[in-house]
Amino acid sequence: MKKLSAVQLKQQALVFSVADNLEAQALEALKGMQQCWFDVQYHQFPGSLLLRFQFESEEALSAAEPELKKWQRKLSAALLKKGVVLKDMRRHLVFTTLGPDD
Repeated sequence: MKKLSAVQLKQQALVFSVADNLEAQALEALKGMQQCWFDVQYHQFPGSLLLRFQFESEEALSAAEPELKKWQRKLSAALLKKGVVLKDMRRHLVFTTLGPDD
């Protein structure tokens, strides 16, 4: 695996910070949420960033679905505070029942 550059390390720290904060908020607010995980290619950041909120069941996922846009806006706002602009916030956060190993 290739080492990350200094800029990519800063991007990684920023993504971890935002993801951790959103995960903590979502675990309290969304019933049935298990964890937040993400994929990103730092050489294509922020366009490649995809956060996933993992839910324990389809029922919990269905119940949380109306809240998706609110959480997408929260992600966009949190990144904007750190100086990162998302062109289309809908592409960067999804709700799923799949885990990182699935």
